[in-house]
Amino acid sequence: MTPRPLRAGDRVVVVSPAGPVPAGLLDAGVAWLTTWGLDVRVAPHARDTHPDLPHLAGVDADRAADLRESWLDPTVAAVLCARGGYGSRRLLDLLDWPRLVAEPTVFVGSSDATALHEPLTRAGVATWFGPMVGTAAFVHDPVARDRLRHALFGGAVAFRGVTVVPGRARGVAAGGTLSLLDAPPPDGAIAWLEDVGEPPYRVDRMLTDLLRRGWFDRVAGIVLGSWTGCGDVDPVLADRLGGLGVPIVGSVPFGHCAAQHTVPFGVPMELDADTGVVTWGGP
Repeated sequence: MTPRPLRAGDRVVVVSPAGPVPAGLLDAGVAWLTTWGLDVRVAPHARDTHPDLPHLAGVDADRAADLRESWLDPTVAAVLCARGGYGSRRLLDLLDWPRLVAEPTVFVGSSDATALHEPLTRAGVATWFGPMVGTAAFVHDPVARDRLRHALFGGAVAFRGVTVVPGRARGVAAGGTLSLLDAPPPDGAIAWLEDVGEPPYRVDRMLTDLLRRGWFDRVAGIVLGSWTGCGDVDPVLADRLGGLGVPIVGSVPFGHCAAQHTVPFGVPMELDADTGVVTWGGP
């Protein structure tokens, strides 16, 4: 399933499945979406803060209800996450995944939303890993914002990086923020990996854990994104991933970085590590 391109007049809903959203950033993000000609709604609990756990945007049941009801509303063309932080994983057992998968919609989120991308990607539902509406990465970064708009409204994308391990591969894009990854991606996937604020020894530990669990056993290739605030992780990435025998492209601007790309997950991509280019032809 490829994501349907948005059109002017489409209704979109902003939800907060993870952390609480600064009001100013959320309002500014909504204003930008409105300039794109979209009918923007903010979910009922998107501005909440949990009464006892201030790192959460309201109680789990309310956050799950916002996501579920927005997703299943036939008048809604897209569900956009307001921000990451932490909390999306707490919703996994509160959502009716078979029903969500049976009625797919356009979904955008990154960072902590990796936990929501994973079950959708495994079920064959296309999603977008990109900047979120209530964050500086959307409001104050015009390049990232324009890249999101280009992707959502139907533009093809080419992602450019550097050769880490040469070779070519084709497969469904999957992955996200390393520290949030859990179940293995679909067989033959192109795995996209990035993270923020994790020192090299923690990146080593997370990769080692995934390797021991067989997460990489059936991937066809790997794309490495930003590692902002992670120090010099290149030796760790080379040590842990370089021997897998699959092509790897590095330094692609996706994830927690300036001018980040919006990446479609759950769709086939071509990875040419000889030239450092990954392409997706669009919907």
